[in-house]
Amino acid sequence: MNENLPPCPKCSCEYTYEMNALVVCPECGHEWVPAVSDAEGRGDSGEQAVKDAVGNVLSDGDTVTVVKALKVKGSPSGIKAGTKVRNIRLIDGVDGHDIDCKIDGFGAMQLKSSVVKKA
Repeated sequence: MNENLPPCPKCSCEYTYEMNALVVCPECGHEWVPAVSDAEGRGDSGEQAVKDAVGNVLSDGDTVTVVKALKVKGSPSGIKAGTKVRNIRLIDGVDGHDIDCKIDGFGAMQLKSSVVKKA
């Protein structure tokens, strides 16, 4: 075993192993790329930096613009490209939905950071 591998960031298991470019935890199944989590993607607080479709770093309270039309379940019309969303909140969402917000005419919803750009 390689002694230089970091412990799992989720469960702190020390028995991690490499699989191609990933490091894998055998106890919880968490997979991550050690180079991204150690250097580039972390801010001062140690959290993952959330970037928009253009590459700008987003933070809580930012105003963003939707860059492509989105379909919304249960709504005859979706969210049009160019819609401004104010006062976003960053979360650890499911399936890449990492922005929690309220959109006028639709209410509270979660968006992916890859479909918005910082205004």
